[in-house]
Amino acid sequence: MDLKFLKDSLLQEDFCDLRYQDFSLTSIKGTNKEIDEVSEIRKSGGNVRVLSGGGFGTFSFTDPKDINFAVKEAKTASDLISGNSELKNVEVNKDHVKINPKIDPRQVSIEDKKALLEKYINIIMEKDNIVDLDSNYFEQFTDTLILNNRGTEVRQEELICGISFKITSKKDNLTQTTRLSLGGSDDYSGLLEQEDIVSAKAQQTVDLLDAEPISGGNYDVILDSDVGGLFIHEAFGHLSEADNLIGNKTLAETMTLGSEFAVEEFNVIDDPTKKGHPGSYIYDHEGIKAKPTYLIKNGKLSGRLHSLESANLMEEELTGHARAKNFGFTPIVRMGNIYIDKDKHSFDEMVKSIDNGLYLFGSAGGQTSGETFTFAVQGGYKIENGEIKGLVRDIALTGHLFTTLKNIEMIGNKVEFSKSGGCGKAGQILIQSGKGSAPIKVKNMGIGGK
Repeated sequence: MDLKFLKDSLLQEDFCDLRYQDFSLTSIKGTNKEIDEVSEIRKSGGNVRVLSGGGFGTFSFTDPKDINFAVKEAKTASDLISGNSELKNVEVNKDHVKINPKIDPRQVSIEDKKALLEKYINIIMEKDNIVDLDSNYFEQFTDTLILNNRGTEVRQEELICGISFKITSKKDNLTQTTRLSLGGSDDYSGLLEQEDIVSAKAQQTVDLLDAEPISGGNYDVILDSDVGGLFIHEAFGHLSEADNLIGNKTLAETMTLGSEFAVEEFNVIDDPTKKGHPGSYIYDHEGIKAKPTYLIKNGKLSGRLHSLESANLMEEELTGHARAKNFGFTPIVRMGNIYIDKDKHSFDEMVKSIDNGLYLFGSAGGQTSGETFTFAVQGGYKIENGEIKGLVRDIALTGHLFTTLKNIEMIGNKVEFSKSGGCGKAGQILIQSGKGSAPIKVKNMGIGGK
């Protein structure tokens, strides 16, 4: 890669940047006991943005020889956009970030990766009543160069590997499905020696067949870290992405900084600098250094996530949260590692505080519509007179975001992160997106059942 050529290609406009990326993706997929697919994808290319008046014009390319053409096309597109945008605040960085995992998955053979996946598959499939299993090993590596005409010159390696399972059990006409993820960082060692965790999740999937179906109603509940992480990511996190507020007066008023959303002990942070999670990185795809950002601090809305464009439009601090799926896309505001921070309560304390409620575990997807949400969970346990009782199944959470935040009464003393990423926005599925939470107790949560 001719760095001088790339730098010389940047126009002296108000702002111009270039992102060039080498990308590779390794995938091993299985159905039930069989490995169906082993694939390796490698590609390289770049994305140019020019801001010369109205707004960003963009152009993607795959041949480095087309850089000058890409810059001219991006400028032409920018000139056609009405308005008069400008970037007064642009952070300039020069750095080269290299990964250094304990075990680099790129140094592990495909045969060894297949053998590890097959070992876990066999553990799951040997359980009675397991009828369907989807398995996936994934490994994504990017080497990204970011340049702009203000002086930024950042090169960054990023690597994530993991294994995911979708497990289905069946007895008579009843089926139950759970999900399990392993890894979620650049270190292959996080995938090893997970036999006990895999076996326990498979057994739980079978045990849910004998669980009691939940009756719909309002319950005091404890959400485990997985469910709490899904809630804060989907129901609140997207509202904190500043580009969603621009042009949306109603949402902007709702998300006024300083608004009181929860109890004083409640804190929500997005921190890409936390190592070892799906949403960990040092620089975003605009070359801005990521920093921990309090979104809710002491119960009050205290910040939001920004790109260069949104931070300048709203005259707020840069946070380093603009990222793209790959070089074929322009960066947009995305969460890094969003989580509900810990407080002081033990799990036992939370359980003992509930006379008739539920402990819910394992996220299973869901949807949001404005300030309302519906999430499915993998299962739960009844809580009676301050004690954990039998398994329950067929559970969905429904509610209004800000009412639910106000109803959070207790926050656990330990944060755990999901081992899987994955977040969709504007046609970009980003696997490097982390979420986590301390366990939380919520009063009067709406529960839908069968």
